[in-house]
Amino acid sequence: MNFQNHFKKILIYVIYKLPIYLIPVLGFGQDMDNENDLKQIIGYPLNGIELRLDGIVDEEFWTTIPGNGNFLMQEPKEGAKPTEQTEIRIAFDSQNIYIAVVCYDSSPSDIKTFQKKRDASLETDDRFRWIFDTFMDKRSAYFFEINPLGLRGDGLISSGQGQTLNKDWDGIWNAWTYIGDFGWSAEIKIPFRSINFDPKSDVWGINFQRTIRRKNEEQLWTGHRRNQGLLRPQNAGILTGLVGHSQGLGLEFIPYGITQSSKIYDEEKAEYSSASSMDLGFDLNYNITSQLKASITYNTDFAQTEVDNRQINLTRFPLRFPEKRDFFLEGSSIWEFAPSSNVDPYFSRRIGLVNGIPIPIKYGGRLIGNIGKSNIALLHVRTGREGELNPENFSVARYRRNFWKESSIGLIYTYRSTEDDILLGNPIQDRKTWGTDLNLSTSEFLGDNTLQFSAFFVAHSAALPSNDSTSISDRSVRGFRFNFPNQPWSAWVSYREFGDEYDPAIGFNQRNGFKRLQPAINYAPLFEKSQFIREIEWGVYYEYLTSLENKLLTENLRFNLGTIRFESGDNLGVEVSRGFEFLNEDFDILGDSTVIVAPGKYVNWGYELQASSASFRKVSGSIGYEAGGFWTGNIRRLVMGLTIRPALGINLSSGYTHAQVSAENSGFSTNLFQVDLGLDFTPDISLSSNIQFDDISDILGTNTRFRWIITPGTDIFFVYNHNWLNNPTLNRRLFTTQQGAAMKAVYTYRF
Repeated sequence: MNFQNHFKKILIYVIYKLPIYLIPVLGFGQDMDNENDLKQIIGYPLNGIELRLDGIVDEEFWTTIPGNGNFLMQEPKEGAKPTEQTEIRIAFDSQNIYIAVVCYDSSPSDIKTFQKKRDASLETDDRFRWIFDTFMDKRSAYFFEINPLGLRGDGLISSGQGQTLNKDWDGIWNAWTYIGDFGWSAEIKIPFRSINFDPKSDVWGINFQRTIRRKNEEQLWTGHRRNQGLLRPQNAGILTGLVGHSQGLGLEFIPYGITQSSKIYDEEKAEYSSASSMDLGFDLNYNITSQLKASITYNTDFAQTEVDNRQINLTRFPLRFPEKRDFFLEGSSIWEFAPSSNVDPYFSRRIGLVNGIPIPIKYGGRLIGNIGKSNIALLHVRTGREGELNPENFSVARYRRNFWKESSIGLIYTYRSTEDDILLGNPIQDRKTWGTDLNLSTSEFLGDNTLQFSAFFVAHSAALPSNDSTSISDRSVRGFRFNFPNQPWSAWVSYREFGDEYDPAIGFNQRNGFKRLQPAINYAPLFEKSQFIREIEWGVYYEYLTSLENKLLTENLRFNLGTIRFESGDNLGVEVSRGFEFLNEDFDILGDSTVIVAPGKYVNWGYELQASSASFRKVSGSIGYEAGGFWTGNIRRLVMGLTIRPALGINLSSGYTHAQVSAENSGFSTNLFQVDLGLDFTPDISLSSNIQFDDISDILGTNTRFRWIITPGTDIFFVYNHNWLNNPTLNRRLFTTQQGAAMKAVYTYRF
């Protein structure tokens, strides 16, 4: 027996047997936390006192409350005393919670402030961040952040097989900031109506983080270890004293009005067709309890949603683009299914979008929240007719039950029906998908390490009523995963099987008919005594993928030879890889029959170099170069990015991706250009323009977006899109194929 086969047998034995022996003894169910041992901060009632919210923490009420600080450094020296001090105070009345923070700084002129636009990345700026685990379940939390200019960012945290931060969620809240000779300070007001919570509890999970960007210094109020951090609700402290807080009637009415016009070139008629319209719609939200919210949407429109970043796909498999529409983002932590396993029985972009083209949503309903330890999410959406596409009904149900301290078990069900649908001459029947997932997790393994185990199974009905040749095994997926997401050591091993005919009607899937084993291990120590290097990461990643009949299809081995993070914030990395692919049919790389890869076995080696400069500089950039074998030839890929911030509120970013491919008796090159211009006048008024061009589609596209947040929850959007075709061979240089403009106004009434 050769070494490779012996190694594979050992791995498979460990994968199958380890759960049986370890689950009872790893402490997944232990509950050793004593609430009294957690770091605490007290919320003080205002008792009718009116605060002057201007960012200056000088009111008598604030000065009588003791400041709560005592942060510890996470980086560059884990557990060290911060170089600058921070003080936090919390107050509340029946409608709102207030946070006052003072970030002392011995050199205020060196505070980094570039960003103003809501939800912009603060990797460039000094910042203050915090989370609310309002249910004390240590699984999910609300995330908020600000910078010294009053930028507001927020999101939803879900903690499963790793931590997920969804920053596309927008809450209604406000912040006021001030920069002075002491450093900078802020006053923050968050309505209780903007978040869900357990009204029977006067205790929330809470944590804070401060970043001093010029020093690349990260401070944590609690959970300062590198394998902990702000995005882990398990390591939060507690906020006590909350009483008498209310969501009012819990009723929210959000009407919108929109006017839009468009012009599209009709290839068959060789002329333009124009259209214009005015429309109204609304969302209606009602908190049945402070933990359970029901929502109705009518005549929903997402004209204000930003466009997807364009990508050139040189693989055999479809690309996955993120969801950006507000209606589908609420409750994202509950919808997640078997996180990190890349199985998506529910993918919301299958609703109201076909190949990126919007399909009208006539109405929808949603119920999301918690009932005790149970998480519930129900969704129903009806789409309208669009061209040859008939109306459809989409229904999704998700139930997850929390048990022990950090573990859960869940179910999911989806249903899709199409009105009188005939697709490619075949009638499509109602399609149903069902699945279950188990997540076992502890953050107390061998002390304060995290260890996780997950397993899942998903199956669906046949799409065609005449289909009697496939079994549940053909139309299902199953697998499990062990995860050790810690620092400096991290590792995982996963196994999964995908049936030949797996295609969930409201899900996303890249590849069918395989078994995959995937272990990986990484080591990333801090160099605390070095004045030059902050961290170096090394790692090995292995993928072994076979057909369901155990024929080897794909094998990948990647070595991270060192990713260096310097004290300056700059990065440098080198990776070497070996790949094997068995191709059982022709692969049309560009989809136009110009470059065809014949069936066969292909082994290729490659390497990748990456470097980037610290993003807090006024001029920063990144570069990546990849070279190696590519099917029958070679590939060289260059990815470059440049960001310039000439003045406060002005951000100009550009990107360029070039690929040069040689193949047997042929070859090609691709180019993708992207430019983003942001003009942020205030934290509430911004203008952005996205320009993209690639020489595969030959489409030059622009998306210009103006947003004015009059008050939180009341917005005006203006969006203009323009696409040109640039194809000299057809004598079409910058030929307009589509253009459109929309103006939308949204108002929020709360009762």
